[in-house]
Amino acid sequence: MPLEPRDAAYLWDMLDAAEAVAVFVAGRSYQEYLADRMLRGAVERHLEIIGEAANKVSQACHEGHPQIPWRQIIAQRHVLIHDYGEVQHDLVWKVATFHVPALIEALKELLPSPPGAA
Repeated sequence: MPLEPRDAAYLWDMLDAAEAVAVFVAGRSYQEYLADRMLRGAVERHLEIIGEAANKVSQACHEGHPQIPWRQIIAQRHVLIHDYGEVQHDLVWKVATFHVPALIEALKELLPSPPGAA
């Protein structure tokens, strides 16, 4: 199923933010994450972006690509935005270090190669 241009744009946003999260946590430990407020904020903000973009992707795209956990991604965004006082850092770390790499791979399989890529 070819992607609608609007959906592709949101998926690229998701990929960009996910790749940023992967860079942020690369080589870091959970203890370093806990001790670094700026790192936590950067990871949380980019997870929010992923969730917001996922929420704007069409229902048809959601249904056509069930390998992406749309509901969970959007729910994580809601927790970060609305229940920020209740953020569980261990769960955010797990998302950043385990689920985000899997999301990156799923998005890369779904998206066409960028122009000029070989």
